[in-house]
Amino acid sequence: MSNCCKINGCSNQPNILAVIFDLDGTLLDTERATRGVLNELLGKYGKEVNKEREEKKRLGMTQKESAALIVKDYQLSLTPEQFIKEINPLYIQRWREAKALPGANRIIKHFLKNGVPMALASNSLREYIYAKIPYHEGWTESFSVILGNDQVKFGKPAPDLFEEAAKRMGVNATNCLVFEDSLVGVKAAHAAKMKIVAVPSRGESDCCKLANVTLNSLLEFQPEQWGLPPFDDWVDSTLPIEPIHLSGLYVTGSLLETKENITFGIPDQVIGIYFGWAKVDTDTNFKTLSVWFIDANTDIKSEQQIQICLVGYIRAWDNKKLGSVEMEKLEEYKSIAKASLDLPSLSSF
Repeated sequence: MSNCCKINGCSNQPNILAVIFDLDGTLLDTERATRGVLNELLGKYGKEVNKEREEKKRLGMTQKESAALIVKDYQLSLTPEQFIKEINPLYIQRWREAKALPGANRIIKHFLKNGVPMALASNSLREYIYAKIPYHEGWTESFSVILGNDQVKFGKPAPDLFEEAAKRMGVNATNCLVFEDSLVGVKAAHAAKMKIVAVPSRGESDCCKLANVTLNSLLEFQPEQWGLPPFDDWVDSTLPIEPIHLSGLYVTGSLLETKENITFGIPDQVIGIYFGWAKVDTDTNFKTLSVWFIDANTDIKSEQQIQICLVGYIRAWDNKKLGSVEMEKLEEYKSIAKASLDLPSLSSF
């Protein structure tokens, strides 16, 4: 399948007794939910977001570290503390809109059902964690340990958060598996001598060098590779998923996200062969396969508004170029998707 089939640095079957999750960018798509907040605040001071500068994300930093850089970069007449006081109400309002990333609810429920201890270790303040997770059913109760960076001496990339989480769960650090999306977080887990599954956000590919496994999304995770109970929710060759709603402008085979509808945009982790239903301006429903490949038999005119509801996942897709062999496999996946969409459980969407 994907690069998740190879565990780097693990010659023997790992003895994993507990798992630790990062929150933002790993389980929760807070980046997309809060998009535009910085520009809104900067506008009050006659400034605009520098897109080139902001592409160099501050992923994994503490809020104080990030605030200090923003104040300096945009030459704001504010202290970092004043900046935080002004922007936090805007963030808190948007956090409630943040969506769970693909596979997040599935993996939490799976570990909970199978008695695998879970901790949440975020570089955010503890109060910010609790301003985000209550909007997701069962999350607060699922984690036996929930830690923010204000509960340890040093936040990530220091190992303190992960070491404290392991200590509170009563498990040795070497028996913990960490899920992270940022280089800062991966460095922290590596320093704690834990095993690491990286699900990197866009622009965080460097974290792959220290991780044992790199995935495009949590849907690719294979628990059995770590001696953990396998998933049992596949139906033949497809995995039913929580619906992922996308919308945008369809132009020559691509879905372009619109600025007006960030809630229904494409998260970084939606990479692979997906299938589901779509709707165009004409109110005609049709079947669609994957984020990047629209069924060629569908009559969609270029530059039409389109809404997509992805309801199933087939596999990772690593090919950048489509040769004859890849096109043949793609046709096979389309057949699988069409058959799955006829199932009552999926056709209802």
